[in-house]
Amino acid sequence: MDPNKPVSPSGPSRQSLSPEKPKPSSGKKQRKRRKNVAQRPKSSTPPPNVLSENTSEGFERSASPTAPSLQSMSPERPDLSSGKPKDRFGRSASPTAPSLQSMSPERPDLSSGKPKDRFGRSASPTAPSLQSMSPERPDLSSGKPKDRFARSLQSLSPERPDLSSGTYKDRNVVPAEPSVHRRLTAKGEDKAFPPIMEDWTKEHVRDWLITHLRISPKVAQSLYDQEASGACLVSFEKQDLLELGVPPAPALQILRQVVRFNRRSELSAQHQESEESEKMPQDKLETQTVTTDSGFHSESASVLHETRDDFEEQFTEHEHLQIQSLSPIKRAVCVLRPFDKSTAPVFYTEHHFLPTVAGPNNLLDPVHEYKLLPDSNEISQREVLFEFTNEIFCFAASCMNSRTNGTIHFGVKDELGQEHGQIIGHQISSMILYSEAFESDLSKYFEQEHIHSARMCIRPPVFVQVQCEDGTASDKWVIEVDVVPLYSETQESVFYTILDIPSTEKNQHQSKVECLFVREGSRKVNILSDSNPRVFQDKIKEISDKVKRWASARRAAEEMYEPPPPNEHQGQRLKQLITCGRDSLSDFMHVFVVTDKCHSSQLEHMDFLKELNLFVVLDFDPESGTNGTCHIYRRNRAANLHFPQMYTTQDRASVIANLNLFKQTSWVFCNGHAGHMSNSERPLSQHEWLKNRSGCINNMVSFLCSPDLLPKHSFLVLIILHSPISDISSPILETFCALYRSLGGMDNMLCLCKDATVFSHWKNLVEVRCKEDITNKCIYTLSLHEISSTIKKLKEPQTRASRRFLASTGSSSVLLEKKEEEMMTDLEILCENECEKTEIETNKSFEEFKKNTEEVFYRGGQVSWWNFYLSEQPGSLPFIKRDKYGDLYQLICPVQGYTSPCVVVPLFHHPGCGGTTLAKHILWNLKNRFRCAVVKNQMATNKDIALQVRTLLTYGKQEQPGYTPVLLLVDNWYDVDDLKQCILGAAIDRNQPNNLVVLILHCERTPFPDKTSVNCYNPNVFISAKLSSKEKDLFLQKYQELKDNHEKPDTFYAFMIMKNDFSKDYISDLVNNILKDLDIGSQQGKLLSFLALLNSYVNGSYISLSSCEELVGIRNPLWRQESLEDKMNPYSTLLITFTVEEHGTYQAVRLLHQMIAENCIKVFKENQHDLSDITIDLLFCESLYRTCMGKDFLNQFIQSMLVTRTRREQGDDKNTLFSPLIENIQKEEGFDKVKKVLERAIDRFDRSATLPQALARHMCLNEKDFDSALKWALDAQNKRSNSYIADTVGQVYKSQLKMLIEHSKEAHPELLNECLQLASKAVSAFRESQELANKDEQIDPLDRHGRKVEKAGYNTSGYLGETEVIIMLLDLITELPVFSVSDRHKRDKMLQVLRGQQPITILGNSDPEINAIVTVLKDHGRFLVSLKPRLKEIFTFFEKYFIYLRPRHVPLNRETADERNKRKVFELFKKYIKLFSCSEEEKEQERERNPKLSQQQVIEDHRRDLEMMQADTFAGLLQSLSHKNKSEIIFEKWKFIFENSVSRYTSTSDTVNYILSNIVLHSIKPNCILLKKYEELVALLNDVLQKEGTRSNLLELYYLCMLLMWPSKDQSLKNFTEYSNISTYIASAKRSFHKRFSFMFPSRSAIAHFFLGKSTGLKRIVSKVKLDQILVDSYPSDGNTNFHHLWHSGLAWSTPSVQEKLLRVKGRSENGDIYVTYGANIKIMIRPAYLGDIRSGYSREEVSFYIGFTLEGPVAYDVKYEK
Repeated sequence: MDPNKPVSPSGPSRQSLSPEKPKPSSGKKQRKRRKNVAQRPKSSTPPPNVLSENTSEGFERSASPTAPSLQSMSPERPDLSSGKPKDRFGRSASPTAPSLQSMSPERPDLSSGKPKDRFGRSASPTAPSLQSMSPERPDLSSGKPKDRFARSLQSLSPERPDLSSGTYKDRNVVPAEPSVHRRLTAKGEDKAFPPIMEDWTKEHVRDWLITHLRISPKVAQSLYDQEASGACLVSFEKQDLLELGVPPAPALQILRQVVRFNRRSELSAQHQESEESEKMPQDKLETQTVTTDSGFHSESASVLHETRDDFEEQFTEHEHLQIQSLSPIKRAVCVLRPFDKSTAPVFYTEHHFLPTVAGPNNLLDPVHEYKLLPDSNEISQREVLFEFTNEIFCFAASCMNSRTNGTIHFGVKDELGQEHGQIIGHQISSMILYSEAFESDLSKYFEQEHIHSARMCIRPPVFVQVQCEDGTASDKWVIEVDVVPLYSETQESVFYTILDIPSTEKNQHQSKVECLFVREGSRKVNILSDSNPRVFQDKIKEISDKVKRWASARRAAEEMYEPPPPNEHQGQRLKQLITCGRDSLSDFMHVFVVTDKCHSSQLEHMDFLKELNLFVVLDFDPESGTNGTCHIYRRNRAANLHFPQMYTTQDRASVIANLNLFKQTSWVFCNGHAGHMSNSERPLSQHEWLKNRSGCINNMVSFLCSPDLLPKHSFLVLIILHSPISDISSPILETFCALYRSLGGMDNMLCLCKDATVFSHWKNLVEVRCKEDITNKCIYTLSLHEISSTIKKLKEPQTRASRRFLASTGSSSVLLEKKEEEMMTDLEILCENECEKTEIETNKSFEEFKKNTEEVFYRGGQVSWWNFYLSEQPGSLPFIKRDKYGDLYQLICPVQGYTSPCVVVPLFHHPGCGGTTLAKHILWNLKNRFRCAVVKNQMATNKDIALQVRTLLTYGKQEQPGYTPVLLLVDNWYDVDDLKQCILGAAIDRNQPNNLVVLILHCERTPFPDKTSVNCYNPNVFISAKLSSKEKDLFLQKYQELKDNHEKPDTFYAFMIMKNDFSKDYISDLVNNILKDLDIGSQQGKLLSFLALLNSYVNGSYISLSSCEELVGIRNPLWRQESLEDKMNPYSTLLITFTVEEHGTYQAVRLLHQMIAENCIKVFKENQHDLSDITIDLLFCESLYRTCMGKDFLNQFIQSMLVTRTRREQGDDKNTLFSPLIENIQKEEGFDKVKKVLERAIDRFDRSATLPQALARHMCLNEKDFDSALKWALDAQNKRSNSYIADTVGQVYKSQLKMLIEHSKEAHPELLNECLQLASKAVSAFRESQELANKDEQIDPLDRHGRKVEKAGYNTSGYLGETEVIIMLLDLITELPVFSVSDRHKRDKMLQVLRGQQPITILGNSDPEINAIVTVLKDHGRFLVSLKPRLKEIFTFFEKYFIYLRPRHVPLNRETADERNKRKVFELFKKYIKLFSCSEEEKEQERERNPKLSQQQVIEDHRRDLEMMQADTFAGLLQSLSHKNKSEIIFEKWKFIFENSVSRYTSTSDTVNYILSNIVLHSIKPNCILLKKYEELVALLNDVLQKEGTRSNLLELYYLCMLLMWPSKDQSLKNFTEYSNISTYIASAKRSFHKRFSFMFPSRSAIAHFFLGKSTGLKRIVSKVKLDQILVDSYPSDGNTNFHHLWHSGLAWSTPSVQEKLLRVKGRSENGDIYVTYGANIKIMIRPAYLGDIRSGYSREEVSFYIGFTLEGPVAYDVKYEK
């Protein structure tokens, strides 16, 4: 402010800009205050001041003649009636000097929380009173102390000296009762104000405005003249005062001070009540207390002891009472920023509290002062900065003079009471402005000789960000300034402060006032403010001695100070804890991280997280994803963002799959995400978090720490604390306790604390909650930078290049970013520079690594890329190439020879003969020509793999044409055809439809690779467990190299087995030698026997490493004090440990080779330990079934071993009734052992339905104990109801029926009755199976955990079983005396009975035996009558099942269950025909006997004839397309039925079948004269459509609409309105088809029997049978021609003869479907036959295709994109 510029008294002051209005007190409160005042004792005079006697002669300073009088600098004496300490100096304000109090730094208005204005106030019309410059003292009327926690000197001495009298007094002496409010008049007279403002007169108001508020006398007089009393004043609002002529600035000042006065009055009244209730003595007064810390024990102790007396904190008893009242209130306290640490990463939380301020104690611990700056909306930015610097340098001067460290905090409430120390924060537009104001104004406040010292002692402002209570960042800051008065800078100097005092009158310049600030308790006081000349001179003399003592104490404190010694072992402890005692970080150690908000300055040091194998991060920073740790991590690494509630489901497998656990890091936002504002994901305060989120956190922690997910020894919990945690209800502490409970202690935990302060708070909280000292688990003396560097150094040398490249077009390369690679979770990508320029090669441990890599592979582990790389290095033999290597290489390499964009190349091999190694060898050598990858996750879905293959294919490509093909290796994949279709749909570029983009190399294990290779229709290669002479030589050379480089190459048993050409004698001798001393009953023996049993009977089986360790008694594997290899020695040479990636990543154990496992079983048998004994031991080994990683899969292996049968259609050598294990036990040990094993298995897996089902089948088929079989079958059905188990129940009844019939010599009534009862029960069970088949899940019943196996088809066994029972029963009936095949009369009567045409009683006669049989038949009459129509229903079902639908996956040259069932059904149908049909001779004889047969009877005869020819249904007619010889006869019979049927107009099915018979005959004999014309058929179809409409269930009707009414250029169809409704008929067909067959879709698809041809009329309907004949003619039969392959591979469409017959239609692809348009109004949707025919992305492009007609609708084949 310009000192020469006059300031108008009526100009706007800083305070005048506040918009706050006073709130009038209620009448009730007024009466209460009056009552309180009336009860208080009166005091006519203020109490005497208590002055320190410890004074010495000081120095004197003379005031300048032009300077304000120092006498006037005395601060106004607080009115004790308001709870303030009275002035001790008895001075009066000078009328000619400005009051220093008005010039003091603005102090907060405690009534409103806003700072008071220091400008524009004057006690004198000529100059502001210097008295007003006194810094504000505690507002004792509010009862809020400055420091609740300050320590008193009383801690050093039981009593303290009474400074007023020299005697010792109790520090808790109660002060005298303050009088009513007083004011100091200009004449020095005391005049009392009533304590309640409403009682004031207008004189009171005028005097109060002039003397207390320094309002212009003119304004005060104006209100006086307008009769403004106290009652008026409390009711005024701003507008009222403005209307009364009060300027805006004084108006705001008045309103704020009125509110403040009323608050103080209320507090005084409350204080009076408190005093009366406690009846405390009122005759003592003590206005000073002493607080300090414990002293220094040194030669300077006496000096410090004297110094303590100078730092006396002045509290009235009111303050102590308020402190006591605050003590039970729990406040969230923030830890202060470390003193004199400008870059310390600290956050403050809004509305939390900083510690209560205290006075100086040991001079080095800083004192604190809190301030709130005015709102920038109320005053100008310049005035805010003035206030800011003014407060800083006054505070700094007080600290420098008192020689104590100190910090002033802006943005923190300083008012006493419960809100003292509350963090509010300031919105700062520019930090630079504050820093510049600090730098520029420092020299204005100090004398010239002290400017340098001040600059050295006062640190620049530090800005600490304030975060919201929910953890998100706010736009507020706390500004802090540290003061460090080092003795070297301050010496014994006294630092005066020069303040600019603005004038409140016009034409007056700013005044400069000299002040001398020191610390007095928790306040700063101006020594020069006392107006009493005597007291003033005494203080001036006293201050010199005090400063000297303070300086001496400061020097002594600095000399004695020793920083705490650092913990020199923290670095070593960190290494030990984070590696769990190992030499380096293990890649198999999963890391859980729990962390809070990290300061932005420290984020760069959190990069060590990228070096860890992060499993999950529990992040309590809601903004971590936008600007925190998560954001930094995801720049280079992949992490999925999750929330705790996503882990609360009960299905563990689905959580693992859905959240990509083990594949990518899971980053869990435990307190919401700032970017997600839904209620379930928004950040919460601690209180809300405990109520709403702690439960989810506990559930999530229980899930993550479950041994089923991860073994306890395989993960480490890393707790990273960036900020102190002082609240017992902290969410991080709650999470820690949940982890502590789940893990049973802290063995797996490590805490990284930012510093010792954070550690101290954390340690105390954990001790309170968990009663455990965590010191040894914490790192707290290392910086985050040191921690980060140490952890990085512990990382094992990298075995992969830091920069990895993929092959690209034109011999170029693209850089594969690590993050992008991590996104392809199911693929192991082989790069061009794999294994090149890695850290491990330059490390001293490389030789050891090299040997270990070779040893693992040649012992039986999976081959790694390093094995190929090392074999290429100088001095090494090349990797062995199998003889079939060249064949496979040549099959893959001519990329240009492939016309399909996706090709499958099978590689068939024996298990353990090196098939996968050969495939990887091919990938290694083609990595520069292809983008090579291996599917590493056997649980991945085909869709996910296809999407990741597309990512790999297109990576690094933008608009450039062409792709580098992907060579994808899949091992023993369950459905490679479906994978191919998914890849076609996801990855194929239709701009280059014929270019190869993906080649799938499929390694398939099979016991007969040579036969499988011959039967496969794809070009393929096979290798077997037999070496050629060339291969033997190569293995021998390699063996010599291994002998040179390894100590015991003979223990590389997998290599040795191959070297010895898979010799059974070698393996037998090997196993016998190793196991010769094995105790089978020992822990080692049990583990070996279990692994041998599993590996012999279940391909790919294993036991998790954690289960093995527990089985052999390794109790603490976390620190690896004992390994499984050590424990199993010498048998560990037969074992191999490997990594499993199925529903998680973990270590597992198996035997080296399946042949080793089989020979181990032989050894155990020789030692009288049979298969059943090992199996029962395995079932009752409790340690294997405890909660652990991989337990579910182990359970599945065991159950599969007991119940899974072999089937030829799945590549097995034979079909078995039971699992190979059960069959071997049965063969070697008998039925009793089988029963015992299965019963023990049922006891173990009591929820399994397949085991009692297997036992039921055993009791039924092997032991013929049907009662027990039925018991176990029903037990299985109670556990799980599906069609397979219901069929087993029916099979038990059927088997019992069959045995009963076979063992009976003659059919007597009792036998017949029992058979009929059994047959009825069997039929009921089979019908239940049929109903359940529609609801079955289309997966293998054993596949409970999603393991990828071949999907089970629709179960038709219920239909087949029922048919077999009925035929069996009918065969029995034909043997009865009442039925005779030779006696035509008896036969006809029985057939009439079975058809329901005659009652059963007609069969009776005089023979008692026959009548007894007839009685039995009559009792079951309803059941018998239902047999014939039921058989007809079943055969009709099978017709539709086999003719309308086909299997989706057809193995080549393997007899499928579908084919076997079709053959069985045909045989049963022949029996049915034989039983119910008449021969042609019989028919002729019947016509001769009855030449006048009715026409209806003739029609029925025709229907029976059609039934015998399987042409009486729509499906049968479609099947007759293949029966050329009978086609004309079939047509004639249908023509007769159609033309002569009485119910012609009501028999829609007859009409439909007749139309189809025309189409079939035309397809076979297009020139037949019997055929109806095309137009006639359309007209006939139109009539039926008019009758049935579009909502009918007649699927076949709408199928004919597609065939006959498909739009074309034929104009004749325009006469029919149905022509335009073709889309509606297609939709009706699709709806009806789905309603009828939807439950069969997963395993079967609709067959296209006809295709759209080029001709017109019926000629354009081309049957598939005709196309098959064309293919037969085009491809000479060699015995291997497979039409399914020709159609599926697309070769059929490229056959010229086929192309000549079919019409290629043009359409448009839209949203994954194809549409073809005819005319302006007809748009028909056509489904592509294969998903891969339409590329992803919903691109709308022109396509062409052939149309096939299925009952589901039209289908597009051979789709091609038009250029």
